[in-house]
Amino acid sequence: MNRALAFKLGAIAILILLLLIPLTMIDGLITERKRYQDGVIDDIARSTSYNQQITGPILVVPYVKTFWQWMTNEKTGERYKEKREERGHLYFLPERFVFETDLTTERRARGIYEALLYHSDSKVSGLFRVPEKLGLGADLDQYLLGTPYLSVGINDIRGIRNDLKLHLNNQILEFAPGSGAPILGDGVHAVLPALEREGGQALEFAFDLKLQGTEDFSLVPVGRDSRVIMSADWPHPSFFGDFLPTRRQVGDSGFTAEWQTSFFATNLEEILQRCSGGSHCKNLLGSRFGVSFLDPVDQYLKTDRAIKYALLFITLTFATFFLFEILKRLAVHPVQYALVGLALALFYLLLLSLSEHIAFAKAYVLSASACVGLIGFYTSAVLRSWHRGLGFAGLLAALYALLYGLLSAEDYALLMGSLLVFGVLGCTMVLTRKLDWYSVGRNPPRPDEERHER
Repeated sequence: MNRALAFKLGAIAILILLLLIPLTMIDGLITERKRYQDGVIDDIARSTSYNQQITGPILVVPYVKTFWQWMTNEKTGERYKEKREERGHLYFLPERFVFETDLTTERRARGIYEALLYHSDSKVSGLFRVPEKLGLGADLDQYLLGTPYLSVGINDIRGIRNDLKLHLNNQILEFAPGSGAPILGDGVHAVLPALEREGGQALEFAFDLKLQGTEDFSLVPVGRDSRVIMSADWPHPSFFGDFLPTRRQVGDSGFTAEWQTSFFATNLEEILQRCSGGSHCKNLLGSRFGVSFLDPVDQYLKTDRAIKYALLFITLTFATFFLFEILKRLAVHPVQYALVGLALALFYLLLLSLSEHIAFAKAYVLSASACVGLIGFYTSAVLRSWHRGLGFAGLLAALYALLYGLLSAEDYALLMGSLLVFGVLGCTMVLTRKLDWYSVGRNPPRPDEERHER
């Protein structure tokens, strides 16, 4: 390899490395703008309500247990019985739990940023079967039972939008703030009539719940047999949690989804027994499923994904530029490579700024068109031919189209990227298969020869 070719390849490599500086700065700007957006969304949620998780209803019975315990006198060593008291709660999960909800979404804007809010209109119903002797068996006589209540855990009670009333058998009861159950955290509760001490009662319950929240809506399937039916006007749901819907239908106008679980799948009875302490029960609250209302067209996420291909994109463009140079025996200065590289880097800045105000696809087309037009105009002079400039611009436009395909087909991005690189390498090998690399750069053509050639 002669010195001219080695110098040119070395200069191109250094230019590619230097272009990482503006690309890194633009990548940092993307991260900063994304952080601003997240801050605005969090601020809107702070002013309205955060994501909502519903846990319950759970039947809670406070108790005081009286028992005798053997103690030892430290001085005399004598053993004696001492009367002790233990305070706690009995928790009962519903035999049947049905949750039907209809959700509508709303956008709240602050400046150029938007947050997605949802409003749920839910109907909750089910049945409690109180076990015989409240599941205490022969120890029932040791328990002094308090006033029972129905407890519902709600992540952010600021989002409640209706006057909650509980329909219990043939009675209508009022809900009060606070879940009353330490393991559930925030929420509401309704005081119930005293239970029959021997148990065996059946308690039919129903209530309406209207909530407002942001981003996520989830619940814990507390029933022995739980059935959840959810519909919304959001066409891009992201289902998450321990259980996926057994049936779902997603269309342009929204989605419907249905879940069905049992105690055998959730193991909530055993989890609840372990949660007899006075603090939050993470295992209980974590056994949830739901849906996220996230915008799939996140301009910052897509711009960030695009800039990850920037090094490959610039390398392919420079390789195409270099092929024009050696095949047409032209002399292109490294400064001209640098200007083309800067135009390629500014594409991502244009894409970021435009996508904050218009749809990402339109921003991409405008940014790519501006860069292709500028580079095509510039290279027509550098390559000394409008035909070559248009050809180079066409190849660049094809690369931008392939890049957009990579961004749109996330699951096939690696495959498409591999095929693209292989295709470029194949074209390079075919075009240069008869090229004498030892002669490249020895005799650059004079301008008058180039004019005569044209």
